[in-house]
Amino acid sequence: MSKGCITVTKYFLFLFNLLFFIFGALIMGFGLWILFDKESFIAVLQESSDTVKVASYILIGVGSLTMAMGFFGCIGAIYEIRCLLGLYFTCLLLILIAQVTAAVLIYVQRDPLKHEMSVIIRGLIVNYTGQNKTTEHAWDFVQRTMKCCGWTGPGNWSENILIKNGTQKLYSCSCRNDTMPGTDMKEFGLCEHLSEQPPVFEMGCITSVEKWLLDNCGIILGICIGVAVVELLGMILSMCLCKSVVQEDYTKVPKY
Repeated sequence: MSKGCITVTKYFLFLFNLLFFIFGALIMGFGLWILFDKESFIAVLQESSDTVKVASYILIGVGSLTMAMGFFGCIGAIYEIRCLLGLYFTCLLLILIAQVTAAVLIYVQRDPLKHEMSVIIRGLIVNYTGQNKTTEHAWDFVQRTMKCCGWTGPGNWSENILIKNGTQKLYSCSCRNDTMPGTDMKEFGLCEHLSEQPPVFEMGCITSVEKWLLDNCGIILGICIGVAVVELLGMILSMCLCKSVVQEDYTKVPKY
């Protein structure tokens, strides 16, 4: 490989590693957001299941590893250090294998995951009081912003202990459909309705979540493919540079 090609490869690899460093910071930030977020659908799952907490720790760990890998890759590329380039290639290969394995597991286990999520949300609705400022208010936020009610539909709220055992006609305030006549709107808690049917959204939140995933499926898939392509290019460039470093080292050996 000529000097010009080596230089181009070296600086391209440096650029890729810089992107990986930024990408690692984003992954770690996303993991921290999942861990500390208190006002979204994630908070509902996090308080009810250890799976989400474990996933957040994994994301933080992967993000930290990716940042470290990007840093060492930058050093290895600029100074042409073979051991760092080899370590960089190995880490990239392991991360790529882990990503493919995770994607396959999520696809294979999608029905059990969906069932677990359904159990978590139904349990939250049954025991809802409006006093829990983490999970319950997070679920209110989901219903209010997604304009949905219950998990499969507003009928889920008939299983709520306070609604079932109370003498008043109550419904979830965050389910309130502002296009229908009724009492003043509240962001959380249980509200009383005077008519036969409560003025709530008819669509369940599972439909809204699935619709959001379908609408953004192309973006999610594109990001995953883009990351995989960048990783493959980084592996190819690191091997090319590592090979050229070996060749350069042998050419510098004195001949007798």
